[in-house]
Amino acid sequence: MTADSSIYDSARVAAAYAFTRPPVHRHLVARLPSYLSRPGPIAAALDIGCGAGMSTAALALVAKRTVGLEPHRPMLAHSGQVAPAAVFCVGRAEALPFSPGAFDLVTAAGALNYADVALSLDEVARVLSAWGLFAPYDFSAGRRIRDDTRLAAWHDDFQARFPSPPGYALDLRALDYRAHGLALAGYEEIEVGIAMSLTQYIDYLLGEAGVEMALRGGRQEAQVRAYCEAGLAGVFASGPREVLFDAQLAVARAI
Repeated sequence: MTADSSIYDSARVAAAYAFTRPPVHRHLVARLPSYLSRPGPIAAALDIGCGAGMSTAALALVAKRTVGLEPHRPMLAHSGQVAPAAVFCVGRAEALPFSPGAFDLVTAAGALNYADVALSLDEVARVLSAWGLFAPYDFSAGRRIRDDTRLAAWHDDFQARFPSPPGYALDLRALDYRAHGLALAGYEEIEVGIAMSLTQYIDYLLGEAGVEMALRGGRQEAQVRAYCEAGLAGVFASGPREVLFDAQLAVARAI
């Protein structure tokens, strides 16, 4: 069973992912050089399930050439603005359209949830170079502020009103890497803080899967925004707050 990815066939979601998602990816990508077995920049990196391209843009921190692969063509509408130096293509993790050993780094940000994991890992191992790294990662919704419980309490109500579509979360430590030509080299749980204003936080929430499903069911975006503004005005009354995102990062090597 894979999670439902139908929400990504949406121009509205594509714009939200391109312009209103918090820049969590770069904080996780920045940790990858410490796992490299040789010095110097990575020649080529592939981002599987790249969405609108924010996760691909982050790879420019560590790689000379970056490629984003996305199964849902509408998500790539703004990719040229988001990551102008990258190359983007439509394709699936289960059948990567690249030659063996083409990449020194492959990432997948919350993408394996929507794919056949076994087939995807086989393909990742195939396209990795001999010293390559595979770095799947994911992060939770931003629902916490340090030493302030109000956002978490409000977000519980938000999640109840706008539940995410059925799916599943992966424990990246538990994947059978070795059966697919990979070996787990490291795993980290990371707290990433992003400063966000009230408007930025609400814009981010309006791009969440549960909101998209509610809008498809007849809700109006203006109504959802008004609900968020009423509930969050007090939390952000003093200005931007550091919203916390809980991330997991796994790093595997080709064997």
